[in-house]
Amino acid sequence: MATMTRASSGLAYPDRFYAAASYAGFGGSPTSSSKAAISRFQNDVALLLYGLHQQATVGPCNIPKPRAWNPVEHSKWTSWHGLGNMASTEAMRLFVKILEEEDPAWYSRVPEFIVEPVVDVEMNNPKTKSVTPNGHSSPKQRIVSPKNGSVLEPHDKDVVSDCLVSVDVYDQWVAPSVSGQPPRARYEHGAAIIQEKMYIFGGNHNGRYLNDLQVLDLRSLTWSKVEMKAAVETLESPSPTRLAPCAGNSLIAWKNNLLCVAGHTKDPSESVTVLEFDMQTWTWSKLKTNGKIPVSRGGQTVTLVGTSLVMFGGEDAKRSLLSDLHILDLETMTWDEIDAVGVPPSPRADHVAAVHAERYLLIFGGGSHATCFNDLHVLDLQSMEWSRPKQQGDVPTARAGHAGATVGENWFIAGGGDNKSGVSETIVLNMSTLVWSVVTTVKGRVPIASEGLSLVVSSCKGEDILVSFGGYNGRYSNEVHVIKPSHKSALNSKIERPVPDDVVALLPMENVARDVQSEFETVQDGKIREIVMDNADSEPVNIGSEETSEQLIASLKAEKEELEAALSKEQVYSVQLKQELAGAETRNTDLTKELQSVRGQLAAEQSRCFKLEVDVAELRQKLQNMETLQKEVELLQRQKAASEQAALKQKQSSGGVWGWLAGAPPSQNDDA
Repeated sequence: MATMTRASSGLAYPDRFYAAASYAGFGGSPTSSSKAAISRFQNDVALLLYGLHQQATVGPCNIPKPRAWNPVEHSKWTSWHGLGNMASTEAMRLFVKILEEEDPAWYSRVPEFIVEPVVDVEMNNPKTKSVTPNGHSSPKQRIVSPKNGSVLEPHDKDVVSDCLVSVDVYDQWVAPSVSGQPPRARYEHGAAIIQEKMYIFGGNHNGRYLNDLQVLDLRSLTWSKVEMKAAVETLESPSPTRLAPCAGNSLIAWKNNLLCVAGHTKDPSESVTVLEFDMQTWTWSKLKTNGKIPVSRGGQTVTLVGTSLVMFGGEDAKRSLLSDLHILDLETMTWDEIDAVGVPPSPRADHVAAVHAERYLLIFGGGSHATCFNDLHVLDLQSMEWSRPKQQGDVPTARAGHAGATVGENWFIAGGGDNKSGVSETIVLNMSTLVWSVVTTVKGRVPIASEGLSLVVSSCKGEDILVSFGGYNGRYSNEVHVIKPSHKSALNSKIERPVPDDVVALLPMENVARDVQSEFETVQDGKIREIVMDNADSEPVNIGSEETSEQLIASLKAEKEELEAALSKEQVYSVQLKQELAGAETRNTDLTKELQSVRGQLAAEQSRCFKLEVDVAELRQKLQNMETLQKEVELLQRQKAASEQAALKQKQSSGGVWGWLAGAPPSQNDDA
């Protein structure tokens, strides 16, 4: 039997729970109490295990409160009733967790699973099923090894089924067995989920852009191709037009339809195009947009925030990197270019973006033509101000071409490259505390360590599964991988480290109080809290003693008062932070007004300078004209002087016959 790993220690699914319940002595009928469990754990742990077992197998406590004269039954009822409406899966997880804290080696003493062949009636497909001693099973699936990236066949407890809902392995990438004709291998495609189906559109394969729409049914794990009809120019004008292949596009699920925004094409347009795929008519349409439409691009991020799309960065058709910010109102289909204050991220493409609390846009990583980034930028969508907070925890290395998806306040990021090799770590950022941590690491040339892969979140029956497709790491991929984040890994970053001082101002004030309250969750009137379940140092309780039960209740009340006092202090601190934030916003407003005034003065001076330059140019032109006139006058004067001199000579030489007739004396030349 394989040894237990960290990822499996908190499983919340039946196989491990029923094995733990059988070992702890709760293997009988769900409603029966077990003397074996009482004898094994003669303290408050037995009460907690009893309540969790009842919650997991029966559900919330609906039986009447027993009489006070029976302290044992009264204590067990209190333990069960105190769990309220806790989900059965959470009760399973806590049951296994408490058992492992009390007896870490319990699993090595449980009989190995029995393997027997079964037939999937629905798919008529023989499979191998692992059967527990209680008859619970989970079919076979492949797991990506964190050691070498190879695909392993399960041979122990860490088995998963072909349905995403029953994935049993936490924090490990799994390659599920899919059926149907797989899409052509690609990267830089768009991906989105609608009604438990993952849609893939566009992408790049061997330098050729694609325009096919593929769909993976996440319930049956079956690929199929969507036979699309011709696109139309606009919704008002149904003239057919060719749907251009593209890559580096963004695919967004909106009102049960798909929106494809931007992307590189062979013959790019001047501005960004927005296409809509209608799930009812199976047609693409080019939507007409208004306002300040951005230039065409690819490798941008497009994030859905309420009823708007926020687009940042990318690379235009001339391979110029961009750092502009645009918002498309999906109700009016109007673009608006945002001139946010603060220092924006440097121009980049192939980065990732996420929205937190419907207010903060986070930008991480990306690359330019020469380098990759690992910086984190935050845009407050209310004040439209950029900031670059300090990152905490295991700060990631630089990367581009990675993919991200959010689960609650956790932002999971996988893949990417750094101009040398693919990034092997799958990381998570707690967006409330800005603390990074590593979920898992793969080795070797596997699709998870690729550029241009996609990552989406599938939610079914209260479980969140990350689904990855495609990518390029020396070869093009069309493989599907999934990972289920564990509850522990999702909360590590929030529990282990406090909120940094320079980050608090960026977070909603209610989040600060909520984080503290969730960490010290309390319930009224004797309800059992998880923090009590995790407390291994609590004093033993004699189940048969009513006085001890009262002491336990008194201890819980005292602890509750302490936690409420701590929460009150945090709330006061939160109010102070709000006041400081208000003061900072006031100062920011004053500085903004002053900046606008200075900009106005600068604009006036620039206008005056321009007018003076025009006057100088006119004077220079007049001066040049005067010089030309002066030269003409001098030329005329010389011509006049020459004419006068010629006339004088002609007059002096006019003697001869006419002079003799007039009685003029002969010249000396005539006498000679």
